[in-house]
Amino acid sequence: MSRGGEMVYIPDDSDFSSFRDQCESLEGWHCRYNKAGVTVWSQGQEESCTVQKIKTRISCKDVPAETLYDVLHDTRYRRKWDSNMIETYDIGRLTVNADVGYYSWKCPSPLKNRDFVTLRSWLPLGNDYMIINYSVKHPKYPPRKDFVRAVSLQTGYLIKANGDGACILYYLTQVDPRGSLPKWVVNRVSQFVAPKAMKKIYKAGLKYPEWKRRHDPEYKPWVYPEQNTLPSVSLAELSVQHADSLENIDETGLPEEHLSTSDQEA
Repeated sequence: MSRGGEMVYIPDDSDFSSFRDQCESLEGWHCRYNKAGVTVWSQGQEESCTVQKIKTRISCKDVPAETLYDVLHDTRYRRKWDSNMIETYDIGRLTVNADVGYYSWKCPSPLKNRDFVTLRSWLPLGNDYMIINYSVKHPKYPPRKDFVRAVSLQTGYLIKANGDGACILYYLTQVDPRGSLPKWVVNRVSQFVAPKAMKKIYKAGLKYPEWKRRHDPEYKPWVYPEQNTLPSVSLAELSVQHADSLENIDETGLPEEHLSTSDQEA
């Protein structure tokens, strides 16, 4: 996402507009999964390519767009519903609608776990909302020995209000996992991992209002910037995370039969 590939920058209106177009357009996308209200598409690359662009869509009845927006921002609540997450925290704020954060992800066994440092930006547009990120380097958060540092080229959510108290959620991601992955992993992402993740977010949206009533109901720094107590981060401290500067591991030989049963749930 970074312009020219070198300079770290905060996304502007044109970046959000482009992201929205990618979410809503079907041109160049190939449907990989369509069941129980969840659709998954992939774009362009051969199946053998590990840097896939994946897009998913789910209709969320009984969940207003602003509620899902809160769910995706609330790191404290994320620990309740995101079973793939190992750890997440905000590192610092850049502007009223941009920050830098850390996220580590439990990959399907027997793959090594991945982590990310990303610049995240968000934009509410009336009844619709967007959150997008891309990977950056922060000097105090270098790659760790216990994780493979992966690269988000572009990842984000588009939440569109859909009638009274309902919404449509799009999730679009293009990630370099920094590893040569077996073909079954690419297939599993579209057939199992992505649909399961979308259903988890939907269920989290249904339960969030009750949870939030009991946990600092007025605290929403993503809506009320004056509540944000994160230390300020300067763009000058950051640089673009180039994939070729990171370790690349070969996991192509890992057999599918060693998958844990929890990874098989759709």
